[in-house]
Amino acid sequence: MAENESTVRHRTNAEEPLLRKGRPADPQPAVAGEKSDIVGAESAKFASSGTGREVSAAEADEQSAASEDPKDIETTLAESRQRKLRLMLRQCDRVLLLDFELLALPDWPDNYTLSAARRNRDLWLFSALLAAVIFLSGMTGFVPAWIAGGGFGAFVIILLMGVPAIRRLYTSRPSYMDLIVRRRRLLRDARKHIEHLEGKEGLIWQCARMAEFNPALKAMRFSELLALSERRALARNMTRREHVRLYLVYLLEAEKAYSRAQQVFFEGHQQAIDKGWESVASEPDRRT
Repeated sequence: MAENESTVRHRTNAEEPLLRKGRPADPQPAVAGEKSDIVGAESAKFASSGTGREVSAAEADEQSAASEDPKDIETTLAESRQRKLRLMLRQCDRVLLLDFELLALPDWPDNYTLSAARRNRDLWLFSALLAAVIFLSGMTGFVPAWIAGGGFGAFVIILLMGVPAIRRLYTSRPSYMDLIVRRRRLLRDARKHIEHLEGKEGLIWQCARMAEFNPALKAMRFSELLALSERRALARNMTRREHVRLYLVYLLEAEKAYSRAQQVFFEGHQQAIDKGWESVASEPDRRT
């Protein structure tokens, strides 16, 4: 019996497993939380530092782009402005060929001189007609012969007074026909000069684009001239002195606008040279 119990104990002790060194115990929850917070803070710090670097790089790129874009925009605007001014000056440069004396018509006979010459002409015609009637009446026997002879002599003298070569011997005043011929000649010369100025494109129609430098070019009194110039029919419609004088006034205003536009162009050209804008300061091709 005792042997059986000792045998059982011996087997029980032999079969009982031995304790071995295992893994370390799990950390407490509070300690694990602290470590996770530290790791998260470090990761957030790293991420924030990386993001900050990226943001700062992006801001630097934007600032550099912003610093470059205004320069490019300013250069483009200056180049466009200079191109526009150069085109306007080229299209309206024929205004410099204006002959003021020719379009001002300084020797134009005024209406009073023309009326006085017309009155003298009517008196001359009446005197010649009266002398002719007296002469013809004497031929029919209605008046005595000596009166008819005197009428014939008076008729011949009156006719000779109407001859320009003889008329200049006793008076320096031009006749009515001379004044009419002078008016026509002056108007014809003015129309030829206007036709030369207008050319094939129409001068004042193109000069109207410079109205920003002289608002007087937008006046309504010039609207008809602009329409005729646009249709290339201005020269042949200059039939009166008032038309020529109005055209001259417009060209004088256009000449003022041209001078101002030229001054602005030169200032822009000098500014482009100072800032080193080669594309803006480049000289245009010469006209052929």
